Amino acid sequence: MEVPLSWQLAKLVVSIGIVLGLAMVAERVSTRMAGLLAGYPLGTAIALFFIGLEISPGFAAESAVYSLAGFTATMALGGGYLICGRRDGLRGVLTGTAGGLTAWFLVSLLLTRFEFTRLTGTLTTLLAIFVFTWLYRHIAETRVTVKPGGSRWPALGMRATLATAIVFLVTGLAHVLPASWAGMLAAFPISMFPLLVILHLTHGAAPAATVIKHYPAGLGALLCYALCVSLTYATLGLFLGTLAGFGVATLWLLGWTRLQAWQASRANSAT
Repeated sequence: MEVPLSWQLAKLVVSIGIVLGLAMVAERVSTRMAGLLAGYPLGTAIALFFIGLEISPGFAAESAVYSLAGFTATMALGGGYLICGRRDGLRGVLTGTAGGLTAWFLVSLLLTRFEFTRLTGTLTTLLAIFVFTWLYRHIAETRVTVKPGGSRWPALGMRATLATAIVFLVTGLAHVLPASWAGMLAAFPISMFPLLVILHLTHGAAPAATVIKHYPAGLGALLCYALCVSLTYATLGLFLGTLAGFGVATLWLLGWTRLQAWQASRANSAT
């Protein structure tokens, strides 16, 4: 099926907007919040929506089932990047990227060997969230310090280019791959990966490690989104299904942040 130019332009505009928004959060608010928002259904929502638009809502719904388990491979990418990208500068970015992509591919290859349901896919990622959160518990928190002066446009352009390339690659490969691999690709960290690369390149390995540390905690919203669209795309259609998915993900994120605030207030009162 030939993809209309208007759909390609829509992918371009949305991808650029998401990555630049995350970049501003990381620099103006905190890398912790950026890590949490990177788990919000942004890149995955773009991928699944356009897969459904270009192929069929039913195929996108089936792919979303595998995305539920595919978020485990995304966390493996973060782990591989963390292990291999400990140096600052371009060398650290390159080794981190190589390690992260290798980990993602190997875990995705393993996951595609299984027939996942909504329940088993969700349980697989929930278990991985607990494991990775425990493994990352000793990573130090690092806030990005914005240096006065200098141009941010080269970094912003690189973020936009990388995110757009990933979106087009994911949605393009979905036309020739089975739903299992399409789901794994849709779970790829389209918004988080460019953020990692640019933070690492411009601010060093420590802020990138902070984003990786908090990424698993933000995956609850992604799980809610993928689970919802796997149920609604074939029945409500792409647009209503997407709205329902964002609604469910937002409710989860609001509940999660309130829970964190309550835990923080209890800890402060105890001291």
